Amino acid sequence: MWSEIRNALTFDVEEYFQVSNFDRAVKRQDWDSFESRLSIGLGRILDTLNSNSVKATFFVLGWVAQRHPDLIRRVSTDGHEIATHGYEHKLIYSQSREEFEEDLIRSVGIIEAVTNSKVSGFRAPSFSITRDSLWALEILARNGIKYDASIFPILHHRYGIEDSQRFPYRINNNGYSIIEYPCSTIRIAGRNIPFSGGGYLRILPYGIIRRWIKAINQQGKPVIVYIHPWELDPQQPRIKTNLFNRFRHYYNLESTEVKLRRLLEDFAFTSVREVLGIC
Repeated sequence: MWSEIRNALTFDVEEYFQVSNFDRAVKRQDWDSFESRLSIGLGRILDTLNSNSVKATFFVLGWVAQRHPDLIRRVSTDGHEIATHGYEHKLIYSQSREEFEEDLIRSVGIIEAVTNSKVSGFRAPSFSITRDSLWALEILARNGIKYDASIFPILHHRYGIEDSQRFPYRINNNGYSIIEYPCSTIRIAGRNIPFSGGGYLRILPYGIIRRWIKAINQQGKPVIVYIHPWELDPQQPRIKTNLFNRFRHYYNLESTEVKLRRLLEDFAFTSVREVLGIC
C-alpha cells in the first residue's frame, strides 16, 4: 500500500435503469417493471470490501431501500456508513425547494427505519448541486445532514461548479453550517480533470488513476472515489437509448471490479464519515 492517507470510498446505490442518462428512455412510473439487478453488483462490492477489511460509505436511494430493505440492512450490518442519495433520483435543480425537502425527508426516514442508524451524509443525483441549486445546502443542514458530497469542481453540461474548492471544506452561510466533500479532480494546465469515479474511472487506464491519487495524497489531501453497483454488472440488460448514452453507461464495465480491487491494494480507504471525523 503506497500511502497511509485515508481516502473516502463511496458507492451510489441505485438500479441500472435509474441513471440520469436514461431519463428519456425509462419512465419513472415503469421502474417497478424492470428486473432488479442490485444484488449482483452490491454483492460483489460487499464481498470485495469484506475480503480487504475496508469500510465505505453507501449513498442509498430511498426508493431502493424501500424495496430492498434486506440488502441495505446487510450493508449496514457489515459496518459501512449509510447515507442518502435522495428518494427518487431527481436532479436538484429540476425541483422546487419544497419538493427537494420532501424528497430528502422521505429518503432519510426510510433509510433510518431500515438501518436503525442516523443518516449524516448526502449526495445529489448526478451531482446536481450547482450554482442554480446551492439553496439545497441550507435545506440539508436544516434537516440534520452533516456533510454533502455533491459539488463537482468541473465544467459539465449537467453538473459542476468549475471554480469551487477541490478538497473538503466547511460552508457557513445564512445561519447554517455544513461540510462539503467535493468530487476529486487533478489540476492540469489550469483545468480540473475528473478521474476517480463513474465513467471517468472506467475510461482511464488504471496507471493514470493511481498516479493522480498518489499526487493528491502527496499533498496531504484525501481523494474520494465513487462507483455504482451496476458498474460491476457487465451482463445487465441493455436500455434502448442513443449512442452517446450507451457509450457513457456501458463502456468498460468489465474493468470496474478489477480497478476497485487494485485501488484497495494500493491505497487506504474508509468511509466519508471517518475521513471527516464526523461522529
